[in-house]
Amino acid sequence: MIAEVIVDIAASETDRIYDYLCDQTIVEGSRVRAPFGGKIVAGFVMKIKESSDVPQEKLKKVFPAPDELPALNKECLALAEKLTARYRVPKALALRLFLPTEMRTGKVRELTKNYAELTLPIGEIKLSANAKNLRGAVEYLARNGKTECARLNEAFAGSVAGLEKKGYIRVTKEQILRDPYKGMETESISRTLTPDQKHAVQTIKEDPRTVQLLHGVTGSGKTEIYLTLIAECLKQGKSSIFLVPEISLTPQMLSQLRSRFGKNAAILHSGLSAGERFDEWWRLRTGEAKIAIGARSAIFAPIENLGVIIIDEEHDSSYASETAPRYTTFDVALLRAKKNGCKLVLGSATPATETYKRAKDGEFSLIRLRKRINQKPLPEIVIADMRREVRRGNNSAFSGALKEEMEKCLSAGQQAILFLNRRGYSQTVICKECGYVAKCEACDVSLTYHRDEDCLKCHYCGAKYGMLSACPDCGGKKLSYAGTGTQRIVADLQKLYPKARILRMDNDTTSGKEGHYKILKAFAEKKADILVGTQMIAKGHDFPAVTLVGILDADMSLHFSDYRSRERTFQLITQVAGRSGRAEEKGKVVLQTFDPENEVLRYATRYDYEGFYENEISLRAAMAFPPFSKIVRVLVTGEDDKKTIDALKDVYFALETLYTQNPEAFLFFNKMRAPIKRIQNKYRYQVLMRLSDTSVLPAIYEACAGARNRDVLVSVEENPANLS
Repeated sequence: MIAEVIVDIAASETDRIYDYLCDQTIVEGSRVRAPFGGKIVAGFVMKIKESSDVPQEKLKKVFPAPDELPALNKECLALAEKLTARYRVPKALALRLFLPTEMRTGKVRELTKNYAELTLPIGEIKLSANAKNLRGAVEYLARNGKTECARLNEAFAGSVAGLEKKGYIRVTKEQILRDPYKGMETESISRTLTPDQKHAVQTIKEDPRTVQLLHGVTGSGKTEIYLTLIAECLKQGKSSIFLVPEISLTPQMLSQLRSRFGKNAAILHSGLSAGERFDEWWRLRTGEAKIAIGARSAIFAPIENLGVIIIDEEHDSSYASETAPRYTTFDVALLRAKKNGCKLVLGSATPATETYKRAKDGEFSLIRLRKRINQKPLPEIVIADMRREVRRGNNSAFSGALKEEMEKCLSAGQQAILFLNRRGYSQTVICKECGYVAKCEACDVSLTYHRDEDCLKCHYCGAKYGMLSACPDCGGKKLSYAGTGTQRIVADLQKLYPKARILRMDNDTTSGKEGHYKILKAFAEKKADILVGTQMIAKGHDFPAVTLVGILDADMSLHFSDYRSRERTFQLITQVAGRSGRAEEKGKVVLQTFDPENEVLRYATRYDYEGFYENEISLRAAMAFPPFSKIVRVLVTGEDDKKTIDALKDVYFALETLYTQNPEAFLFFNKMRAPIKRIQNKYRYQVLMRLSDTSVLPAIYEACAGARNRDVLVSVEENPANLS
């Protein structure tokens, strides 16, 4: 038999099918060990055939990897082929998406243990009086049944080998699954659907369109609709994929899923250990678990016979990959949904403008949930004008209105959430004498001061630097801290409310797989009065005792040089505000801003998504921004500035030819430095395009694929989530 193999080397030079001899144990989707270039490398079997165009005497033989099942099923292979064609990346790079990294590199595999059990009744076992350990082990096995060999040997030294030699025990090897959330408390939730929820479920099931947009206000019960759809899939013997945007949401959602579906739910995300991630992946691959829950990468779960794919908070920018292949989760989910003939359900209180337009145009089904499940009103949003606060001499991070509401909240025994999308103690360290700003040596960005560790950190590459005692440029001692981060907010709160218990949730406090879970669990159990955090606290969480939300810098995302800045600001405010007043007590939100007349904030205070959408879509149409065009960025990065510029020229001239031949397809075309000129010691340049006709996209990918080399990386991004 002949195996068509893709070697696991992500390079254009090796991106082709190689024929190898194989035995009958190797099938499509198997991982193999293949002789290649004088070495043994990993490979993936794409197809098995009877013969090859290469003479048989020239073919080498591949050997199977130690997998009980083919690592990739047929759907994964077909999907990898489509991703390769769509994003013009080497097949090996697409295939890697479907496997845990450590499994590919051979650093992890299934955990097994040896167990012993008696082969004869104890009365038929004959042992000498001197064999005390063997007799003790037999008596133990008779009482307790099958026992781990290591435990037997620990209690009765040498007993396993002695009894196995005599034929009195049978030793078997069994796989032990590592449970990432063993002992997790399950969260029971109401299973009675409201009339609106029943209508939503029925519409999703009956509407013939593949994509269903569930547009529901915060607290309207979207999660219960998701769980009902998953339950119906299980009854039909089908599987499900449930995606959430933040890693912090997965433990909470897993708790609900396990309460309803037990071990049928498996979790996939980067916060798990290598062994846990492999075992959860293995449970899905074998069909032991039929529900995959996780962030973006869970869309590649090795599940078969899909009944529904759910993308919660579909508007979130984290659903776009920023590494090759630079896919969008929606595109991959749609491919899988069409392949399986199942529904793709998108949920959000603030859908992306592009998504909502497609729903309003009838391409997607649109289902609205306009009321909270408890029939309570959405929390009142009060604008605090920070210009007035400054004029009054209040230079703190807290307005008078927020401090007043905080005091009321704490005295009533309720909880508060304060949102600031900036971690650390202060944003920058500046010398007042010469204007020097502390910057990362590897990245063209300012460093953030972290008071807990008394150090400066780069939030792009993670580098740490000792805190400055003097300016390195002029030697001046007058160093100031500009900007406020979550650490500083906590420090200021502790001075204002010394008796208050405060938790902080950002990337610095949530290391490890249970970092998010522990903080959220403590807050849910009312072990803290105030939760201060970045955007990871903004969505999905349900804390009944929270009656106050403070948004400390509502303007921060409003004035970014990005066409999505208005939309992201509206979404963030709406999502954060939705954490308040989710139970019986009425909620309140204090929104602090230096631009209180801004129309985006006005729409947000009224929860007027429809009004915001109509305004936003009109602006996008007038400016020919997405969805009325497509923005394409070609990012060129490399450690050598000259080589990177040379590669940029190659890319630019190839694309300029395309531009000259198809001028009507381009609304904008130019090359430039990236806004952040260097990250992790790599220089960054870009070609920006705005297309009115996407038929030239394949040619853009083709031109960029030809410019890649070992020294320079060339990436194509469509409507990039981050233009920095």
